[in-house]
Amino acid sequence: MSPAPALLDFDRAMALFDPALGLEVHVELNTRSKMFCGCSTEFGAEPNSQTCPVCLGLPGSLPVLNRRAVESAIRIGLALNCSIASQCRFARKNYFYPDMPKDFQTSQYDEPICHDGRVTVEVEGRQIVIEIERAHMEEDAGKLVHVGGSTGRIQGADHSLLDYNRAGVPLVEIVTKPILGAGAQAPQVARAYVAYLRDLLRALGVSDVRMEQGSLRCDANVSLMPRGATELGTRTETKNVNSLRSIERALRYEIRRQAGLLVAGGRVKQETRHWHEDSGTTSPGRSKEQAEDYRYFPEPDLAPVAPDPEWVERLRLELPEAPPQRAAWLRAEWGFTEAEMRDVTGGGALDLVVRTVAAGAAPAAARKWWTTELARWANSAGVELEAVPMTAEQVAEVQALIDQGVINDRLARRVFEAVLAGQGDPAAVVRDLGLAVLSDGSALRQAVQRAIADQPEVAQRIRQGKVQAVGALIGQVMRDLRGRGDAAAIRQLILDELTSGQEAG
Repeated sequence: MSPAPALLDFDRAMALFDPALGLEVHVELNTRSKMFCGCSTEFGAEPNSQTCPVCLGLPGSLPVLNRRAVESAIRIGLALNCSIASQCRFARKNYFYPDMPKDFQTSQYDEPICHDGRVTVEVEGRQIVIEIERAHMEEDAGKLVHVGGSTGRIQGADHSLLDYNRAGVPLVEIVTKPILGAGAQAPQVARAYVAYLRDLLRALGVSDVRMEQGSLRCDANVSLMPRGATELGTRTETKNVNSLRSIERALRYEIRRQAGLLVAGGRVKQETRHWHEDSGTTSPGRSKEQAEDYRYFPEPDLAPVAPDPEWVERLRLELPEAPPQRAAWLRAEWGFTEAEMRDVTGGGALDLVVRTVAAGAAPAAARKWWTTELARWANSAGVELEAVPMTAEQVAEVQALIDQGVINDRLARRVFEAVLAGQGDPAAVVRDLGLAVLSDGSALRQAVQRAIADQPEVAQRIRQGKVQAVGALIGQVMRDLRGRGDAAAIRQLILDELTSGQEAG
């Protein structure tokens, strides 16, 4: 077997090819019960403890449609500027796979409840219109737990276990039309679109959109066509990508992989791909070169859904404002520049900053910590900002300690490190690790005198009026005090010592 062609440099790939994207986003709704039965949807329960004859597909059981799920689907469609079907129906999507105990999935096929919508996302100041083909209702499948491998994925596993708690949980699948013209920004556009959906769905209150728990996940399709061509290339579908960062990375990798194949004279196979977070690569899944026949037919046990037009209009009037409008008035209220707000929204920090401000921090301080210190930690850990193990309330508590003069910015970074490491809340960390700013005047003065004695040349320059040299002495004092000094107070003490020495001479 010949080795696979090398990945093509991304910029070179973009010079030769135009990417076309197609994104399928699966949203788990936050209803208390499942789509067609009364079983709980609570996350994290014991495996197979939230099942019944209906969601297990046992003979003689009959589904009953969850009205709240229908309402959530309509609200999602309205927020995506979709048309709402006057009548639609469910179908049986027939296939054998162990995570579907009925051997079919109850979904919507040719009659989705929402269709033909659009949203606009912004990437680096550029407005990109994303056309929505459909948003349809279906039930989620169960979960396969792969055992024996090093990554928890199917590759390398010895065997798999089945948990049917998720089987039957209400889903809305949002499918885009082909996204063309994004060029080299295609991976960023995909990330921005899914981030837009996450913020919108959270504002609607229809899902907790926890990507790390699978309540929001994306199947990312991409194909390449030669520059100037109009016919779409052969696509691959990277399945169940569950973080914004991974969506961008997976698409960037697939573009480089497909370009490498095409430049080497090979061809792209139409298939599903698995994303590997650890290696930053995809691997083949299931071939889709032959059309799959799911033998869809109307679900005989469920009546068609015909939303009352007055109900739909009432739901339309109750919609919250769209994320861009919300971000615009928050920016004005907080006094942020466009660049500062772009850092907040682009980094997925908007709701975190909102919650931190609500907990008492100034907007500028909240923005600073989420887009610097905590963003660096998230990037290093390879997780989304929302998965950082620190709450908005804890960030506000750190800032309150700064405002009260208990700690300074340098010590605050040590507090963040300790809280993120699970060593307790900010106040406890400051107490237990002795991180409070040193308030003992004699200790500060002794440290200043040591610094002056250790660096007589610097001290002499300051006496001669070169006050800018004081920074070297401040740095030594701060190191001596392990960051627990107040820089402004130390500076004044140094000047006082050297000035008083001059006068005495």
